[in-house]
Amino acid sequence: MKSAAGTICRSWFTWTSIAVCLLILSGAAASGVPAQVPGNQTAELDLASFDHVWKTIRDKHWDPSLGGLDWNAVYAELRPRAAQATSSSEARRVIREMLARLGLSHFAIIPAAVYGEMGIDGGDSAPGGGGTTGLDLRVIGDEVVVTSVDPDSPGAAAGVRPGWRIDRIQDRDLKPMLVQVRSLYASSTQQQLQLRQAIQSRLSGPPGAKLRVTFTDGAGRIRDLDLFLAKPRGHLARFGNVAPFHVWFESRRLDQRFGYLAFNAFMDPENLMREFEDAVRECFTCDGILLDLRGNPGGIGGMGLGMAGWFIDTPGRSLGTMITRQVPLNFAVNPRARTFDGPLAILVDGCSASTAEVLAGGLRDLGRAKVFGSRTAGAALPSVFEKLPNGDGFQYAIANYVSADGKPLEGAGVQPDVEVPLTRAGLLAGRDPVIEAALEWMKTLTIPR
Repeated sequence: MKSAAGTICRSWFTWTSIAVCLLILSGAAASGVPAQVPGNQTAELDLASFDHVWKTIRDKHWDPSLGGLDWNAVYAELRPRAAQATSSSEARRVIREMLARLGLSHFAIIPAAVYGEMGIDGGDSAPGGGGTTGLDLRVIGDEVVVTSVDPDSPGAAAGVRPGWRIDRIQDRDLKPMLVQVRSLYASSTQQQLQLRQAIQSRLSGPPGAKLRVTFTDGAGRIRDLDLFLAKPRGHLARFGNVAPFHVWFESRRLDQRFGYLAFNAFMDPENLMREFEDAVRECFTCDGILLDLRGNPGGIGGMGLGMAGWFIDTPGRSLGTMITRQVPLNFAVNPRARTFDGPLAILVDGCSASTAEVLAGGLRDLGRAKVFGSRTAGAALPSVFEKLPNGDGFQYAIANYVSADGKPLEGAGVQPDVEVPLTRAGLLAGRDPVIEAALEWMKTLTIPR
C-alpha cells in the first residue's frame, strides 16, 4: 500500500492553498493507515476501518467541537454495531451512518471495487501521471463523449474527433462503471467530476503502452483504434511531495477582439503565472477576456488570488475565507499596478473544482465577471482520499470555505449566470456553445477599441 502522503497528493488537487497543502503533507506520515490488521480477518479489517475514520474526524476536522456534536457518544453508540457486523457491506453502512451525523459533504466511504475503478489511489493511472491519449471527455446522458483532442497527441494521430462516443476501453464496457459511480454520487454535485476521473483512469498508463479503445464516430460507425500512450503536453510541475503533473497553458484571440485563456490546473506557479501575466498584458487593449476553467480541478489557492489581481483594481477585496483547524485563511486579492478593466467571462462546468470554483465564484460575487456554462463540482474544500485497512476509500475534508458573499460553495457549486448545456451534436458540428454565448454577451457591451 502507498503511504498516506502518496494518496493525499493524488486527490485531484482539491486543496485550495499552499498553506493547506503543506498542512496535509506535514501530517500525512503520522496518520498513515497500516497495510493490514494482525490476523488479516475481514471483520478485523472492517472494525479497524471504523476506528480509523472516527479518529481521523476527531483529529483533523477543522472544527474541534464538530459544531457541538458529541463525537465520543457517536463512537460509543455505533462501534458495537460495527463490531457485530456480519459483512463488509454492513460495516460500511455503519461507517456511513457515523459520517452522516456530521451533516457535511466531502465525507464519503467508497467501496473497494469502485475505489479501484476510479483510479484515485495513484500510480500510472492517476490523473496527470504516466502516459495519456490526449483525449478529454464528459459524460452526457448515458454516453461518454470526447470533448477535445490535444494537438499532436495519440488521439489526434488516430483521427479521433470531438463528439465521438467512447464505448469500450481494453474491451471493457464502460456502462457498469458509470452505473457504479453514478450510484455512489447520486446526490452529489461532484458526480460529473468523479465520472470523468474514473474514465480517464482507464485511459492512462505508462508512456508507450497500447490501449484498444472502441469509439462510435459522428456517422455511427464503430471504430476500434489502438492508441499508444504519450507524455502529456505542458510543463512537468513538481510541488513538495505532490506527484509530478504536466501543466499546460494556452491563449489566443477570438474574432481578433477578444482574448481566450485556458489552462488545466492551478499548478506550476513559476511557468503558469508568467504565461498568464504575459497573456493578460498582451490583451489590455482587448474588448473582453474569456477565462476557460472547464475541466480545471483546481490546485494552489494562492495562484487563483494572483490571477484575480489582474482583474480587481480595488485593494481590500477578498474571494472568501478558508477555515482550517489552525487558522482562518483570508483569500485577499492584491491588485496589480495596472489591471484589465474590460468585460470578463469565466467558463465552467461540472469538472471545474476547488480553486477554479473559488476564482470563478469570487470574481462573480465581486461583480467583476459573468459566468457561463454549467454548475461547478461543489468541491471547494481541500479533500483527502485514503485507503482504509479493508480496502475501501475514505474521503474527508480538512477545512471549510465561505465565498465572498458569505455562501458556501461546498455541495452547491457555482451556478452560472448563463447556463449552456453541452451536447454531442454540437461537438460533432465543431461548435462550442459556451464560448459562443460568452462572445455574444461581450459584443453587446463593447465598442471595438
